[in-house]
Amino acid sequence: MRDGAQQLIRSAVEAELSELIDQSHGQQTQEGKAVVVRNGYQPERKIQTGIGPVTVRIPKVCSRTDEAVTFHSALVPPYIHKTKSLEAALPWLYLKGVSSGEMGEALKVLVGPDAAGLSVSTVSRLKQVWSEEYATFCQRDLSRDRWVYIWADGVYSGLRAEQTKLCALVIIGVNERGQKQFLGIEDGVRESTQSWRELLLNMKSRGMTAPQLAIGDGAMGFWSAQSKTGIAQHLAGRYS
Repeated sequence: MRDGAQQLIRSAVEAELSELIDQSHGQQTQEGKAVVVRNGYQPERKIQTGIGPVTVRIPKVCSRTDEAVTFHSALVPPYIHKTKSLEAALPWLYLKGVSSGEMGEALKVLVGPDAAGLSVSTVSRLKQVWSEEYATFCQRDLSRDRWVYIWADGVYSGLRAEQTKLCALVIIGVNERGQKQFLGIEDGVRESTQSWRELLLNMKSRGMTAPQLAIGDGAMGFWSAQSKTGIAQHLAGRYS
């Protein structure tokens, strides 16, 4: 949870910084260089939260003109070493879900009611970055490892699309070196056979080797789907 909080803070601060630099976009010196540029980081400091200390590094900027420019993060203001809202934000984010389109409200909880400066464009930039990272994750080459066994399950978030209850279809694999990795995370309509089939075919097209063992519960369409994708014939057994 601390790693997740640290990553969330880092992403949000970078989005704030990008917004500041974009505001000076088009402004150039006589030599044709950008006026506002990054200039390293401030010293690391720790913010004490309800889940333990979280290390943060705030970027610095400099101006190539006589006009001074300073970057202040609304998320991590100067000299702040303790937050009361972060411990409430993490479970709130989990229960609410960033896919609900309410990332703005989520960041308000994270920052606290007195924070200012987290604009709509900052939130949009964050969502765009996360969307690109997820797209890259979904296209990863899975053929570099031999996947010995997998866990499969559907995680329900409480979100709904029209009148259909959605869940995240999750597959975790273990390679022959004993290393666990997320192989697939995809939205599904309940735990239908078709949803699992689409995820398995996608993973197979990216080079996933047929595992020797699949582990899951008995209430999924996964078992039917894996038999229709050609994976079942390779399974030595399954547990539910």
